[in-house]
Amino acid sequence: MLVGGCSAATPSGPPSPSLSASPSAAASGAGAAPGAASGPAVTPLESLPAAVPPGLAPYYGQRLAWQPCDDGYECTTFRVPLDYEHPADGDLTLAAVRAPAVPTGAAGSEGSGGSDGRLGSLLLNPGGPGGSAVEYVEGAARAYDPAVRARYDLVGLDPRGVGRSSPVTCLSGERMDAYTAVDITPDDRAEVDALVTAAKEFAEGCRERSGARLGHLSTVEAARDLDVLRALLGDERLNYVGKSYGTFLGATYAGLFPGRAGRMVLDGAMDPSLDSLAGNRTQAGGFETAWTAFARDCATHEDCPLGRTEQQVGEQLTALFAAVDAKPLPTTDGARRLTEAQATTGVIQAMYADFLWPRLRTALADARAGDGTGLLGLSDDYYGRGPDGSYPNLMSANMAVNCLDLPAPFTGPDDAARAVPEFERTSPRFGRDMAWMALTCTYWPVRATGTPHTVRAAGATPIVVVGTTRDPATPYAWAQALAGQLESGRLLTYDGDGHTAYGRHDACVDGAVNRYLLAGEAPENGKRCGH
Repeated sequence: MLVGGCSAATPSGPPSPSLSASPSAAASGAGAAPGAASGPAVTPLESLPAAVPPGLAPYYGQRLAWQPCDDGYECTTFRVPLDYEHPADGDLTLAAVRAPAVPTGAAGSEGSGGSDGRLGSLLLNPGGPGGSAVEYVEGAARAYDPAVRARYDLVGLDPRGVGRSSPVTCLSGERMDAYTAVDITPDDRAEVDALVTAAKEFAEGCRERSGARLGHLSTVEAARDLDVLRALLGDERLNYVGKSYGTFLGATYAGLFPGRAGRMVLDGAMDPSLDSLAGNRTQAGGFETAWTAFARDCATHEDCPLGRTEQQVGEQLTALFAAVDAKPLPTTDGARRLTEAQATTGVIQAMYADFLWPRLRTALADARAGDGTGLLGLSDDYYGRGPDGSYPNLMSANMAVNCLDLPAPFTGPDDAARAVPEFERTSPRFGRDMAWMALTCTYWPVRATGTPHTVRAAGATPIVVVGTTRDPATPYAWAQALAGQLESGRLLTYDGDGHTAYGRHDACVDGAVNRYLLAGEAPENGKRCGH
């Protein structure tokens, strides 16, 4: 079962050859904001007072104790209130990691910084929600441009509920295996009931295992945690690179604290003005766009197992899904068999990065020959399943944050069934799956605290929003929308494939972002890179 809300999940899996953590409708026109402020209920996010409230002073007054850890990095923990409105109600402990700046002759002296050219800290977030920023920094820091590394300490903070920061958990590894296999294209009432039962079991597991934390994992609260860390790091402004859901977190920070927003890069942007139904539907369209690109490419390769034209590739994939739905495929992983849900998840995983396309072609060929191992492996990568059958808390946190940030789109399975035709019009390949997966938050044990909104961040310095035209998980229109909402937004477009662009694809994108991070020179709004 794919896990969703409005936000894109950040799959695990083979590391990208560069900086993107992820391997969750193309349009033109820089600065346009399709979908922004889509109705009278969508209002701008209000900023918070600049002064620190007295009740939060102890949190802002902590001292960080950095300790060597994890192959040369430095780790620390600090406290934040469980509830910012009632700080006396208890604490959460959050974990952060730092890759200290590495001075080199390449650092130069451009931009404003300390006497040694240092620019402070650059916080990184890989997305999710649920992606560990600690693990991301430890995996990606050494791949960053040497000039950026020379000027910044790279810092990763696991958001509340994620990774090492008071993590939430919902199901055991064995139960997660069952959960990922549940049919999300139900054909009859029994399959609908099984899907509802799985969603209820997941929600109840979160309630039992996570307690009061479950009601305080929103993006607004995580953004306020970022401000506590900014202060403890000694930075006047927050410099930040966020990918995928990390763009929503970063934009929320800028909206709450526009005067403290520094050099911010939001790559693979989300549109905060969309409700969860519209978000899921447009995301389905993003995966359809990515699939079309894959199908066209596949048809040009001799090893493409699905045909020699784009149409044949699509028809054969549909036939394969139907065959696996009727009879799950054996795999080399013991008693586990590949279900249709896992086959779909495997294909979706490969849409995140075109370097996964050869692996997908092989997995599809094996599946057509009766072996589901390759697609199951891709599905396991999406969920982060380890060889020992364990799962990270990625999907638990993903659900917990999404279900708090926006009200559920459906009141029950009948609503989901009625939404299927519109989803399928948007995405013939994945629409049905993504309509039914939007049922998940219906049974969540705590009420949503967020609503759709725009983010203006009035008064903030230029904020760079990066959008990829054929991004599967965060459609390009979302980047257009966010850049249009932000008062100081600058849209940087990469014309290409894959999820996110900075550090993954193109010297043009990397050069523009690095100049901004190092010298504060934001690219011209509407700048385009790629082919």
